[in-house]
Amino acid sequence: MKKKTLVLGASLKPNRYSNLAINRLVKHNQPTVAIGLRQGKVAGVEIKTEKYPFEDIDTVTLYLNAKRQQEYYDYILSLNPERVIFNPGTENPELYDLLKKNNIHFENACTLVMLSSQQY
Repeated sequence: MKKKTLVLGASLKPNRYSNLAINRLVKHNQPTVAIGLRQGKVAGVEIKTEKYPFEDIDTVTLYLNAKRQQEYYDYILSLNPERVIFNPGTENPELYDLLKKNNIHFENACTLVMLSSQQY
């Protein structure tokens, strides 16, 4: 069974990387959930606007800058993901430290590149 990915910072705008990531995750048959500023659907994935208590999250892929991530620290930790992917522009040493303290793997990478090169 494939593990579930949370796209945090999801956008309904087709030109946004988070939107492209949702589309590619779905195309690669990865179970995907999303949280963003506006409700809607991308590739059949419902974007929620609240910190929804998703279960069995393996990967959180971030599309929020470091300042916007702060309100999600406790939420991300509560999901207890296997890993967090910091996409370009989302690097955050403060969150790295929190993840390390909670034994959660993280990497600075690009979800789109990882998917296209079968490294996801």
